[in-house]
This record gives sequence, structure tokens and C-alpha cells, in this order.
Amino acid sequence: MKKLTIIITLLLLLAFIPFSFQPEGIRVGSKKFTESVILGECLKQLAVDANQPAIHYRELGGTKLVFESLVNGELDAYVEYTGTIREEILAGEEAKTLEEMRELLQRRGIRMSEPLGFNNTYALALKRSRAEELGVKTVSDLTRHPSLVYGFGNEFMARQDGWPGLQQAYGLTPSKVSGLDHDLAYRQIDLGTIDVTDAYSTDAKIKVHDLVLLEDDRSYFPRYDAVVLYRADLAERHPGVVKSIERLQSSIDQPTMTAANARTEVERVTESQVAADLMRDLFEVEADVKKSTLAGRLFRRSLEHLDLVRKSLIPAILLAIPLGIIAMKFPKFGSGVLGVVGIIQTIPSLALLVMLMPLMAFLGLASIGTGSATAITALLLYSLLPIVRNTHTGLKSISPQHQQAALALGLPAGYRLLNIELPLASRSILAGIKTAAVMNVGFATLGALIGAGGFGQPIITGIRLNDTGLILEGAIPAALMAVVVQFGFDAIEKLNSPPEK
Repeated sequence: MKKLTIIITLLLLLAFIPFSFQPEGIRVGSKKFTESVILGECLKQLAVDANQPAIHYRELGGTKLVFESLVNGELDAYVEYTGTIREEILAGEEAKTLEEMRELLQRRGIRMSEPLGFNNTYALALKRSRAEELGVKTVSDLTRHPSLVYGFGNEFMARQDGWPGLQQAYGLTPSKVSGLDHDLAYRQIDLGTIDVTDAYSTDAKIKVHDLVLLEDDRSYFPRYDAVVLYRADLAERHPGVVKSIERLQSSIDQPTMTAANARTEVERVTESQVAADLMRDLFEVEADVKKSTLAGRLFRRSLEHLDLVRKSLIPAILLAIPLGIIAMKFPKFGSGVLGVVGIIQTIPSLALLVMLMPLMAFLGLASIGTGSATAITALLLYSLLPIVRNTHTGLKSISPQHQQAALALGLPAGYRLLNIELPLASRSILAGIKTAAVMNVGFATLGALIGAGGFGQPIITGIRLNDTGLILEGAIPAALMAVVVQFGFDAIEKLNSPPEK
């Protein structure tokens, strides 16, 4: 028992000794599209110009995740759009004017700036050649072509001002409609696998992919004026920062924003540099944009990825093995345990992250950023099933002769478990841990959805920018890490195998 206590203590120390510390400063967020990232960088640079350190959590999940992070105090500010505020954030609250929106947001401790100067509305897009071939110029014209295949971003498929309402407003009855990652939709429309998708009116990819935006002839989509949402307490803590970021009001017109998006998506200029040039031209703000090297990025991402894996996998092992033992010793209760961990495994990653965020906020733990408790908890939950199941199976497969011999010797139950049953089941348990470890390395890429870093970050950015090099920058190291983990556990299995006769 003393030896077991020492092992558990060492494992816990290995899991929670910090590799790095969460930086302090004004916390800015952005969603998973180029314009949001550029504007997030603008907010960061304006905060720094007000003599406050700032951190930008880039490319977070959808509207709900980012807004809830703001309400929970995980973020201090981010750029949102009035149409999204009205139709999604304040859905059902009848906020028609900017003042009504401000009043309702204020009740949640959130303030809203004046519009930044451009309207980035939703629109439906087709390939120009396809639109000309069919004679489609307006959304209403689509009703004449029900055979067209529609592919929309997953958020657009679900939101109040997205596909459900649009379909009803125009009476659209397409033969096939599917949801997919918004950044992948442009690839699909180029390949011809879909005909119609949703687009943002300031998106530079409209020109790159030679798309045409259909006229919203029934005025279904509201205005999507960009505004800054920030916590009310930010004005009290750092009034200079609020004054600085409010300089963005009425400062960016639609051509300027479209050109900024194009510099990133077409010319491959980093969002940080685009934002720095924009802030210099608009406000004479000089930002120090540091260029990263491939080696530096790989080293940082490796540490972040390992951090997520160790903080989630080791506690999962310490929790799952006892659960597997309980499932074996108490069969009626055990079927429930196996059922629950099996169900957890089927929950989509983004849904699990969103569900966990309020709990983490209630417990006072970090929901987003490096070391995110939300990402670690999600990974821990995903790691349970193979370890619990293999522990249960390994103990159940012990031969009755071994069980009877131990009972005949009058050995206590605890001694039998630690010194006979678990050693006999060790190969099965180790196989479960190996499976969980390899899966964990892969699942850890989801941490990028809430700013936890790791190899998922370049993958998400690469998909957004259609940059295969960036995708491989995350995918190849993640795959290599999984292979190393597998070989490591294979070596441990060989060391623990009985010698061949």
C-alpha cells in the first residue's frame, strides 16, 4: 500500500507541475474566421498602446462559446456583429435598436461600442459561372432550381438568422442541404460537390474563388455592423484601455476591411502584421510584431500539446482504473459505469467544451487559454472508456483457479486485488492505457478551439486560410507524437511480459 501511495503521488506531481504560467493582461478573443482574428489583433494592439499587456485568444469556437467566455470573465473584449447580437445572443428579447441591445447587454455586465464603420452581412454565394449558367441573381431565383446542392457552415445551419429562417422566408426546397466547417465550404464549391454556400460580404475569398453574392431581395438578413463588446468592469479597471479601443468606432469602412482580409487570405500576410499596418494608418499606433520561426513554433506547440496530454491522461488513469475495478466487483453498478463512459465518448467535442465551460467558471477554473481546465477535463473524460473497459475485462478474465487459490490461502480482499488480480490483469489494463494515450494525443488538438494551444492551432489556422503547409505543421507533429507514445507503451509491455522459454 505504501508503494502504491508513492506511485500515485509521483503521478499527480507529474501531472500538475506547471510547464508554463498563464500570462496576465487584457484578454481579447476572436472567432474562427480571418476578419475576427484581425480585429482581435487590433484590440490587442490598442490595449498595448494604452500601456497594458494584452493576450489574444485566437480562433475560438462559435458565438456562444466566445460570448459566454466574455460573460464569465474569461475574456475582456472581442468584436461582434449587431445582427448576431440581435438574432443569436439576445434571441427572443426583441432588441431592435442599438440602444435596446445596449440595455439588455448591460444587464449581463457587458457594454457595446458604437459600430466600427462596416456592415459584414450574410449572403448566399454561387460560383459565377454556375450562377450565369442558371440565370440566378437573387435568393428568390434559387426556388427555380431545387436540384442545387447546399452546403452551409455549421453555425449558419443552427442559428436563428441562418438557414432555418432563410428557408422559411424564401420557401427554398433544395434536394440536399448539409452542414460543414465554413472554411471547407469554399473548397467544396470549387470541387463542385456543393453549389450554394453562405458567405460574409467582406470576405476576400469571394473574389479569390470567383463567387457571386445573391441579392437578398426579401431583405431577410439584418445588418451586421461590427461593434466591440467588452466587460463593464474593464472600464473601471482600465479606463485607458476602453478609451483606446473605442477609437475603432466609425474608423473602418467596408473596402478597408475587405482589403485587410485579402492581405491575409490572398497575400498570406499574418493577421498581426495586417492589424499593425491598419492601426498605424488609422491612429499612428506602432506595434511590435515579432516574426516566429518554424522551430520556435514547433517547440512551443509541443510543450502546449504535452501539457494538455499529461494533465488529462494521468488523472484519467487514476480515476478509470478504480472505476473499472468497481465495475467488475459490483456488476449491477458496473453496467451503469460502462454505459456512462461510453456515452461520454460519443459527445461531439465542441458540444462538450460548451457544456463544461459554465461548470469551470463556477469552480473558478480557467475555461479558455493555455492550461484550460475545460480542455483538460474534456480530454480526461474522453480517455476514460478504454481504460475502464480494459480494467473491467482484464479482471473478469482472471481464471477461476487463480481466484479459488487466493481464497483458499485466506488472503484479504485488498491484498488479493493489489498483489494477484491487478498484476494478472495488468496487460489488459496497460493496453487500455495505451489506447487512451494515443487517442488523447489526437483529441488534444481540440484544445485549440478554446485557445489552449497545441498542434490543433496551426491545423485550425491552416483550414481557415486554405494553407496546406500550416495544416501539416500541426498534423505531422501530432501524428509523430502519437506514434512515439504507442512505441513507448509497446516497450513497456515487452518489459513486463514474462520471458519466453
